Amino acid sequence: MKNNDNTKKTDEEVTTMKENGSDENSSGRGIPGPTNPMVTPLLTDLYQFTMAYTYWKAGKHAERAVFDLYFRKNPFGGEYTIFAGLEECIRLISNYKLSEEDIDFIRSCLHVPCEDGFFEYLRGIDCSDVEVYAIPEGSVVFPKVPLMRVEGPIAIVQLLETPFVNLINYASLVTTNAARHRFVAGKSKTLLEFGLRRAQGPDGGMGASKYCYIGGFDATSNVAAGRLFGIPLRGTHSHAFVSSFMTLDEIKDKSLRKKVSKSTCKDFVSLVQAWLSKLQRSKSLRGVFSETNQSELSAFISYALAFPNNFLALVDTYDVIRSGIPNFCAVALALNELGYKAVGIRLDSGDLAYLSCQARKIFCCIEKEFAVSGFGKTSITASNDLNEETLDALNKQGHEVDAYGIGTYLVTCYAQAALGIVFKLVEINKQPRIKLSEDVSKVSIPCKKKIYRLYGKESYPLVDIMTGEDEPPPKVGERILCRHPFEESKRAYVVPQHVEELLRCYSAGTSGKETEPLPPLKDIRERCIQQLEKMRPDHMRRLNPTPYKVSVSGKLYDFIHFLWLNEAPVGELL
Repeated sequence: MKNNDNTKKTDEEVTTMKENGSDENSSGRGIPGPTNPMVTPLLTDLYQFTMAYTYWKAGKHAERAVFDLYFRKNPFGGEYTIFAGLEECIRLISNYKLSEEDIDFIRSCLHVPCEDGFFEYLRGIDCSDVEVYAIPEGSVVFPKVPLMRVEGPIAIVQLLETPFVNLINYASLVTTNAARHRFVAGKSKTLLEFGLRRAQGPDGGMGASKYCYIGGFDATSNVAAGRLFGIPLRGTHSHAFVSSFMTLDEIKDKSLRKKVSKSTCKDFVSLVQAWLSKLQRSKSLRGVFSETNQSELSAFISYALAFPNNFLALVDTYDVIRSGIPNFCAVALALNELGYKAVGIRLDSGDLAYLSCQARKIFCCIEKEFAVSGFGKTSITASNDLNEETLDALNKQGHEVDAYGIGTYLVTCYAQAALGIVFKLVEINKQPRIKLSEDVSKVSIPCKKKIYRLYGKESYPLVDIMTGEDEPPPKVGERILCRHPFEESKRAYVVPQHVEELLRCYSAGTSGKETEPLPPLKDIRERCIQQLEKMRPDHMRRLNPTPYKVSVSGKLYDFIHFLWLNEAPVGELL
């Protein structure tokens, strides 16, 4: 989302801003501010500021800290996740600055008379000394592996925890949900995101459109997202539009210019009626088409007159087989006679598998009887509260659907509310730190780490391995021991055919390192598609997928358990 001033800009201004990589929220460092104007330094939990004051008061605020951002379990019962939301995190830190109004509000919220020096410190805070290393956005990722490593003064990095978790959590969850829908639907189907009206507010709607596109959807109905993110837009009309027409007499201008010549059909309505009569007399369709709903026909004709190149009709307002499809076919054949090609139909209720198959049979009969080339391939779109399970059921039943319009279950992530992103301290002042728990899944992996993806002979990823920062990287063709971080008996040797280092620098702070550019949305989407194609099929399947292996080096394994024993209190039996 943008603020009200942005919405007043012309298309040319928006295009120029996108090309230049800046807008009025830009810090001047070449990276624009967050897409959503609500993402400010105040978008954090109160305890981040109470900790910041305590750090400052104790003289610890400038101590160098390293945090890992990761999740503990893949969503939706699957064995993979798509990482998304990184760009918004980089936009935030590139423009991080507390205003005087922000500082006054913080002062009023802390409930104790804090020293003035702390608020002076807040005035000078920015993220110029914060380093961010991350896996590229759009990548397939797995539990325990750091998606981001954030380094900097502990008070500042702590203030980034809540917004980073917020920006990554939903983005990664809905992108993964979209990718799962794409996997079930198959590569050949068109996927349309129709979730704006059911999303959790404008923010959820905008985010869903963006991240579903990354996850493999082809277009959105969300006009604002189309303008802001450059996502293709799709949409035609509703049941209300169809039922708003009463008779053919409502159509005032009945003329339609032919597509390939300057001549005009003066009475398109009569042409449609003539085609409807032919269909009703058709030998192959006899007994299928009879009397149709004339108000529906009026609506279809009106829409075709307005959009002759993009005629797609919602055919289930009254009766799909007896009215909707024959009315659509009559209008489509009339358009064809004038050089236009109708797009297709949309089914929004009923037995989608059966109706799509019946519609396809009718289209093929018409193509054969009336010699209308390509009519049998007229597109069929299905909607109506679709989800992963529905798509899977349609595949098993057999259907003729070409495109799916998916909304509620997709954008709300109905099957799982949150991904469970965490942000854990792993090092301070070059001293590794560990978070212990009786629940082993919540034990953190200490120290600054490097992460590698090891590929096997068939070019599939085999395992992600974490090593200490100073360890030599795995080498192609050399055997390496990969160990489960916590279970001693789970270990295996791997001889990688290809090694990919996953973490890249997106914010260099004062290190002077070269940073990765933020890629355009289409490139992130393409990366997501390519990453998913690299995965072994058994990791991707819906039912009982094979868990992907995440490991640590032998040296890091030993260090984890040394630190664990060192930090855990020794009990005493009485």
